[in-house]
Amino acid sequence: MQSIDLATQPLRELNSTLQAQSAQTNATAWEILNPRGAHAIAVGLDAPIEVTVRGVTGYYCAGMNKQAHIHVTGSVGPGVAENMMSGAVIIDGDASQYAGATGRGGLLVIKGNASSRCGISMKGIDIVVHGNVGHMSAFMAQAGNLVVCGDAGDALGDSIYEARLFVRGSVRSLGADCVEKEMRPEHLEILRDLLDRAGADAKPEEFRRYGSARKLYNFDIDNAAAY
Repeated sequence: MQSIDLATQPLRELNSTLQAQSAQTNATAWEILNPRGAHAIAVGLDAPIEVTVRGVTGYYCAGMNKQAHIHVTGSVGPGVAENMMSGAVIIDGDASQYAGATGRGGLLVIKGNASSRCGISMKGIDIVVHGNVGHMSAFMAQAGNLVVCGDAGDALGDSIYEARLFVRGSVRSLGADCVEKEMRPEHLEILRDLLDRAGADAKPEEFRRYGSARKLYNFDIDNAAAY
């Protein structure tokens, strides 16, 4: 395992080193020590490598990830895994606002709680939160799956498109055009796979599914108050 200590090595140099890795690299395992809340750790990676960040990070950790498996042993600040394309990002602690924002692919697992706007404008990413999510989560979510093993805050799925939302606990309120939907066998299979991959101790049958009522796709004067 390659070990980099941010107490002695600049963050820019760390990211340049990780970004230079390719599919042919022999250095497939990396360890980052003393992150001390630094921003933009392990961003823009594009190789099938494993990176373990031992500690707490700041803004935009693992942003734009592609192929890499990134594991943070602490909590993360706002925007973790923003615009993620593929690979996996695992957070042992909590995540601040807009976790997984605009994500297009891959798997984001948050073993603690996520704050507001988790999964905002998600475009294909799968997000599994072992705890709770805050208000406006999955706002304008276009595609992908958001799984919440705990509770969801206000305005869940506001202005949602075609993403699927699965919540095990209570939902404080649903946003505009978001409704509860039937949980069909194919949804149970999708959920079972995501829970297994995320290491979540929950059963698919314990969840409810939410999605778009499809009334805001085109402007309708009768729905003007909802826009």
